[in-house]
This record gives sequence, C-alpha cells and structure tokens, in this order.
Amino acid sequence: MSHRGFGWTLGEWQQAYRRQQLQPDVLAELLAGLSAEDPAWISLTSPAELQQQLIQLAERLAAVKGDLSQLPLYGVPFAIKDNIDAAGWPTTAACPEFAYTAEKDATVVAKLRAAGAILIGKTNLDQFATGLVGTRSPYGAVPNSFNPAYVSGGSSSGSASVVARGLVPFALGTDTAGSGRVPAGFNNIVGLKPTKGWLSTTGLVPACRTLDCISVFALTVTDAQVVANIAGGYDAQDAYSRQNPASAKVGMPAKPRLAVPAAPEFCGDTQNQVVFEQALLQLRELGAELVEIDFSPFQQLAEQLYFGSWVAERSVAVEGVNPDHINPVVRGIVANGHQYSACDAYRAEYIRAELSRAINDALAGFDALLVPTSPTIRTLAEMAAEPVLFNSQFGTYTNFTNLADLSALAVPAGFRDDGLPAGITLLAPAWHDQALAALGQRWQQALALPLGATGRALPVPTASTTPPPGCVRVAVVGAHLTGMPLNFQLATRDAVLVEQTTSSADYRLYALPGTVPPKPGLSRVAADGAPIIVELWDVPQARFGEFVAEIPPPLGIGNLQLADGRWVKGFICEPYALEGARDITSFGGWRAFIASQAQG
Repeated sequence: MSHRGFGWTLGEWQQAYRRQQLQPDVLAELLAGLSAEDPAWISLTSPAELQQQLIQLAERLAAVKGDLSQLPLYGVPFAIKDNIDAAGWPTTAACPEFAYTAEKDATVVAKLRAAGAILIGKTNLDQFATGLVGTRSPYGAVPNSFNPAYVSGGSSSGSASVVARGLVPFALGTDTAGSGRVPAGFNNIVGLKPTKGWLSTTGLVPACRTLDCISVFALTVTDAQVVANIAGGYDAQDAYSRQNPASAKVGMPAKPRLAVPAAPEFCGDTQNQVVFEQALLQLRELGAELVEIDFSPFQQLAEQLYFGSWVAERSVAVEGVNPDHINPVVRGIVANGHQYSACDAYRAEYIRAELSRAINDALAGFDALLVPTSPTIRTLAEMAAEPVLFNSQFGTYTNFTNLADLSALAVPAGFRDDGLPAGITLLAPAWHDQALAALGQRWQQALALPLGATGRALPVPTASTTPPPGCVRVAVVGAHLTGMPLNFQLATRDAVLVEQTTSSADYRLYALPGTVPPKPGLSRVAADGAPIIVELWDVPQARFGEFVAEIPPPLGIGNLQLADGRWVKGFICEPYALEGARDITSFGGWRAFIASQAQG
C-alpha cells in the first residue's frame, strides 16, 4: 500500500489505523496532492479546515476512550456530491448563482462524520443533478477516468471520478434516474443505489424529491455496504424516510435465480454487448440460473421519467432560479415540466403504479434482476452533438428503478476491446439491499478486476462472522437442515443458508421418540460433550417470530455456542423430553444418524 493512501479501499484504511501504521495527520499529505483545477472537484477543504476536522476527530476518539471499533470510519477521507450539505461549506448544485453556505450537515454526512470520517471535498455534477452524462456543469465536464475523450457519466460525475482514481475510498452521490449507477459503470467502480428512504435526504438539494436517493460509490461492494449501513436509518426530519420492515432476505442462495431482459438493447454498441454476454456466462459458471423475462414494462416505466409529467418535479426543484443561470440543456428539460397539468400528473401516477406492480410481480420468484448498467458509452464530442438522445440511452436500464421502488447495485463487469470498462447492475425489490450486496461481493471476488482506474488488485477479503443488519442468525440441527422435511419453514420465509459449522464441544444430541417428522434434541452439558454439526441460517428479523411460532414442544429457541466461540440463536430442548431419548452424539450430527437409519 502506498503510504499516501491513494488507491486504498476503505478496508485498507481501517486496517492501517488499527495497526497504527499511520495517523490521521497523513490526510494533510493527501490533501496537498489534490488539485483545485481537477474538474471532478468543486471545492476542497482548506488545510485550516482539515486541521479543525482532525481536532474534532481526536475529541471523538477521546470520548470513546480510544476504542477504534466505536469509530468505524476513523480518519477515512471521503467526498460528497455538491448538492449535499456540509456545515460551513457552499452547496452549489453546479450552479454558482444558486449557491448558499450550509448551516448544518446533511443527515448522512453527520452520521459519517460521527463515525470518524473526514470530508475532503465536494464534487462536480450535472447541474441540479439533471443528466446521466457529467458534462452539464459550468465547472467543466468530468472526463472518463480511463479515456478523457469519453464521458464520465453523471450526474454524480465527480464523486465517481475521485473514487475511481483512488483519491478517496468512498464518496456520496445521488440517484434519481441512474446517477449513482451509470458513472460507476463508466469508471469500473461500485455504485450502491439504496432503497428509497433508507438513506435520509435531509440536506439534499432535490431533483425529484419523491424519487431522490443518496447513493454510495466505492472501490468494493463491501466498502459501499459498510458506508450505507452507517449512513442509513430512519430520519424523522425527512418526510420520505422509511423504517426498514426487516422482512426481506439479507443474503443470496448458492445458486441464485436471476431474471435477464429477453432482448437487451445496446444501441448498436457491440463492445458493451460482448461484455454483458460474457458476464452471463460467468454468472452461470458461478451457479446462477438465468431466466429471460419480458422487459417491456421496465422500458415503459423508464420512458415516463423524462417524457411524462414526472419532469415537472424537476421544474419545482429549480423554482426561483433565474433561467439564464441554468445550463441550456438542463433549462430545456426543466422548462418542459410547466406544460403538464395536475390531471396529467395523476394520470402519470396511475401508469406508474400499474407498471410498478407489473415489474414487482415479474421479479417475484427471482433473487435479482440482472441488466447492463448502460447499453453504451459516448465521447464528449458525441454528447455535445446529441445531448438529449444519448443521455436517454444511458438511462435505458436505470430510469425505471426508483419509480418502481427497487434497490440496485452497479458492479464492474470487465473491459471492452477499446479498454473502457463496462458494468452490470443487480436490482431487486425494496429493502433487498443486503442480499444484493451478498451477490455483488461474490461476483466481484470471482472476477477480481483491478480497482477502479488505480491498477491495484482487489484485496483478499476478510471473512465476516457478523450477521448483516435486519436478520436473526439461527443454528438448525435437525429437521430444518437443507433437504430435510422442515427446511421449507426457513425457505418460505426468505431465510438464507450462511454456512455449515459445529457447535462448541459442550453439547449432546438425542433422537426424540415419537416426533413427526423425526426430530433431535440438543442439550448443553457440563462435561462429556462433543461438537455437533449445525447449519447457520439468516432469517429476516420480521419473519423470525413466524418461524418460532411453528416450533412445537418440547423444542424451543435459545442461545447456542459455536465452535469458534460465537453465540447464535438455536434449537434447544426441554430436559424432560430427553428422558428415554436415544443419545446419538457419536454420529456428530442429525444427517449422519438419519443416513444410518435408512441403511438399517
């Protein structure tokens, strides 16, 4: 790792601080290496402002008595798109005449700073977050990080660029029509588009307030998910914030079932098509089942965003701004909103609801939808010649997402023959963010592409034993094991198998007489115990009660210790039921005992 920190992942920053290989004052060196002339930046922190942030960081560390685990982003530099507020910083939305100095941090920024992160700068964007191109800014076009003749994608162009080039390990963007995904695909990084309402939009300059999401760019899926889990959560100040119902699955099966468009559109771009088709082959090799579906409802909903009354939301967002101060292409788009009536808006909402229902119904029975992140990419010259049409093409696989209330994760998929990156996006219904991340991590580790434009290799992942938020980890030992008669009680509640392991050597296993289907009883003992094979399943938190309600006596759910010392929820048995039960501990697990019975 470079001592400067350029190109490091979030995980590498965390590791370096934990091992005391550097101190936060290294950020002064990092800042000195950044250029205010770089079109990806609109503003950078000053050395004096950075020093003030470091003083506040030291105070936070002292408040937790030096425990870095309490500050998961301790000393980690980050950037935010300049339509997101940071206290004392100007917010421009890429319109200097609109600019104001924010009085307080946006909710997400406050959460990241409270976790120890240090704000290095604010990034360029398509003005008022209107565009998927990265060229509609008076601060200049942000070039693609692989080939400056090409667009970076937008509107979160600067945030994607500074992450791709390794200037910061993560950055916040926004995503209304795809602005958190298209730039990720064009720059070989990860773009996490959260479920609407998970990350608060308090302190965000709206584009379409009912659809806006604050998004996360990172070099790895793991990093993006760590940041989102810290920045997310219900915010009573945000009228569009939502509580996670914790009813969605949080992982992916070993062999996921993925929907793909039946006739994907690439706008004549055979190079992007080749990368996507290669990704399909690689996913099949990883065990995925791919099923073609009719993509027309998705296309019809995507068209609504810019070619229907939804554009009036953008007109509302820039009310009061002098039209002469708005980028001509943006001005032309937002001006269209004034031609629609309230009646048009309600008709559009009915269409949205119908198509959204059709989309969510189409995705039922699938673990995710897989699409190209963008059908094509364009040069800056091409974009100047056709600014609206080519922008619309970029949104082919993104514009419908927030209208249909889906979660999404854009991940790198490989390189075209011309050296430009291309990406794929995984989508699922609302609140499936953790599940998408699980699949995204598996995909990124399998491909092992270089990180962004840094040329650095993907670090070896460190296995996490911590359950993702929104679930209860349960150890099953008998009839609920994979392939056993009661496993359906887990599967029908979207529980996901995590691993097979063993209990600590403090248990004995018994075959309970008279149970239908046959069930074992597990008992913790003071001596003469043995490790027993168990499966760990992550059950959605809101479904856990349903699962427990079906457990008959003498069984119940309690706490079970694993061989590595972890404690999880697990099946326990009333002591009275063990009287006269057959001790089958010597089999090491229920499956081996059942197999012996079949042979007998």
